[in-house]
Amino acid sequence: MALLYDILAVVADHKIASSLVIAFTSLAAWIVYNRVFSPLANIPGPFSASISRYWITKQSWTDDFHRTMIRLHEEHGNLVRTAPNEVSVADLKAIKKIYGAGTKFQKSDWYSVWQGRRKFDLFAGRDEAIHGQHRRLVSRAYSMEALKDLEPYVNESVGLFMRKMEERQGKAVDMGKWVQLFAFDIIGEITFSKSFGFMEMGADDGSFRAIEDALQSASWVGQVPWLFWLHDYLQPVIGNHLALTARNGSLRQSTLRETEARKDRGSDRKDMLSKLFAVHKEKPLQFDYSDLVSMASSNIFAGSDTTAISTRAIIYYVLKNPEVKRKLVAEIDDFRRQGRLSDPVTLAEADSMPYLQAVMYEALRMHPAAGMTLPRVVPPGGTEIEGTYIPAGTVVGVNPWVVHRNKQVYGHDPESFRPERWMEKGSEDMHRFFFAFGSGARTCIGRNISWMEMSKLIPTLFLRYDLQLVDPEAEWSESCRWFVIQKGLHTILSHRH
Repeated sequence: MALLYDILAVVADHKIASSLVIAFTSLAAWIVYNRVFSPLANIPGPFSASISRYWITKQSWTDDFHRTMIRLHEEHGNLVRTAPNEVSVADLKAIKKIYGAGTKFQKSDWYSVWQGRRKFDLFAGRDEAIHGQHRRLVSRAYSMEALKDLEPYVNESVGLFMRKMEERQGKAVDMGKWVQLFAFDIIGEITFSKSFGFMEMGADDGSFRAIEDALQSASWVGQVPWLFWLHDYLQPVIGNHLALTARNGSLRQSTLRETEARKDRGSDRKDMLSKLFAVHKEKPLQFDYSDLVSMASSNIFAGSDTTAISTRAIIYYVLKNPEVKRKLVAEIDDFRRQGRLSDPVTLAEADSMPYLQAVMYEALRMHPAAGMTLPRVVPPGGTEIEGTYIPAGTVVGVNPWVVHRNKQVYGHDPESFRPERWMEKGSEDMHRFFFAFGSGARTCIGRNISWMEMSKLIPTLFLRYDLQLVDPEAEWSESCRWFVIQKGLHTILSHRH
């Protein structure tokens, strides 16, 4: 019997040793393939990124992905390998190829965790043909023409914001928080004909934290989407452990309640839901009630945060650059003296103010809302970028923070806040490569609305008040959670007129 045990032990040890050899050999072969034989082997980047998705997943969890990618492109050039099958691209010629109209580069699986089981999702939907059909259905509600109907409701929110600032004169104001309260309330006004009441309360109802947590969760889980779908399958047993599910869970349920309430009470306002209800009534099979709720939910989830981030950037960079502030206020006062400025400022008036527009573009260039690469899949047949063949199935994409610092486009001083660059000859390329709202066929559908909100709030705020930073030397903090969220915009206001 003892002999039998000895034999079994030897066999067991042999099997363990064999398994370890096989595992080690497989790992070594995988590393050698990715470092030597892969079609992407000659593309530089972090070593660990070339052999596993751990590097990009970890970077997506941390707060500085946007700054990391700027440094990597400065070090390695226009192509940086960020995963065994993924490349970050800064080559200008490739941008139109990847994102332009009629592109065959579809969104990657990273977006699947955002979409979940939602069938109507303009942001996360990956089939370009279906996206085109969906966008055509709802585009009227987001058009420039629709802004005429929505502008009076924005006026109401601008007026309330100014009254709240009046109450806080001479005191330190967390302007970053207040512009988010403002942006969120406007989404309620223009979508449901009902403010969420956050400015009145001076606080939100927990939605900001839920959205921020969902953003961070989706950012890293999107790098390993199989984990999301495994969690989705096991959720009835293990419960919910991923904050990103709030996008299609608690936040969607809140939107559903608001949509039901809006439908029940009715409204003679030409808000966004009135237009979406019209589409649903006209084409119920193509745009059912669930699709309508999805669009309203997207307004809340994305529309408030991106506008708040962009508005913070404008105010911060203006206050950090006294000469820019002087020029902006001078333009505002000049328009007021000429009788060309209302209070609140109208969209048409703001559009006619060249320095204001330059300030807005420059702030969003310096701080675009999205801080991660916008990933796309190379179509069948592969592609060539900067003389390098990229095979089909490879994920490629451009990071807005990287392209916005391209010296070929934005000049020798891309880290400087200089609005005048947008007023100089040759600014056409700067607009062409402006990525703050995405690019090409998938440009953010809410761009017009966000731009209107900022165009009205910023000049009205600087018309009425002199703003100063509480600590002019202090820098704010940036946290990249897909959106690059800022903290620390503390100001003091005083009357100008």
